[in-house]
Amino acid sequence: MANIVLVHGAFHGGWCWRGVADRLTAAGHRVFAPTLTGLGERSHLMSHDVNLDVHIADVANVIAWEELDDVILVAHSYGGMPVTGAADQLSDRIAALVYLDAFTPDDGQSAMAVRSAVPGFVPLAEPEDGLRVAPPPAKVFGLDGEMHDWVERRMTPHPLPTMTQPIRLTGSWHGVANKTYVRCRQFPAPYFDAYYQAAADDPDWTALADDWPHNIMMTDPDWFVSLLTAHTL
Repeated sequence: MANIVLVHGAFHGGWCWRGVADRLTAAGHRVFAPTLTGLGERSHLMSHDVNLDVHIADVANVIAWEELDDVILVAHSYGGMPVTGAADQLSDRIAALVYLDAFTPDDGQSAMAVRSAVPGFVPLAEPEDGLRVAPPPAKVFGLDGEMHDWVERRMTPHPLPTMTQPIRLTGSWHGVANKTYVRCRQFPAPYFDAYYQAAADDPDWTALADDWPHNIMMTDPDWFVSLLTAHTL
């Protein structure tokens, strides 16, 4: 039995991991898929006080309050920011890190700075109120049909301060022995290409890439569970 924490990306919530979480739970693992503050069913907590530190605490507190050790910590997209921050604080309790098309920031970087630093990035919608970044159409995540409509109904605006606050890291998270980066090339994001290449060039990482959609954990949860099984369990 493993302790697995699944962290969603921008505009999403813990709901996006439902298919993966159900399968992992059925296999006997303890699974947690927290929704970050200000999003999903916690969207009523949206405020200018919700910054990256709050999202890091959202992840770290699940590990601390559930008294989890040997954690497999999984990040999707923006979720790489709070996951890296939490892993840096609790590296001795993390057995494996999995970044699915996700940020792996350096100390002092913000998600917005990383996005804008690489030529070819797609800018986010400018928040009219200076706070709420509107979600893009679900189709950009590689979704169609009923799943597209399901995600369209559930996505919520994302708190801008979480994307603009620079992360503060000691570098402790680099000591996690098992690290995997998965690049889904159907999603155009040159910054994720750069993260994948860095992982591919580093013997401490396992790097995988193919013509997958950004939300492959939703479109093919069986595949994603198989990936976790092969590389972390």
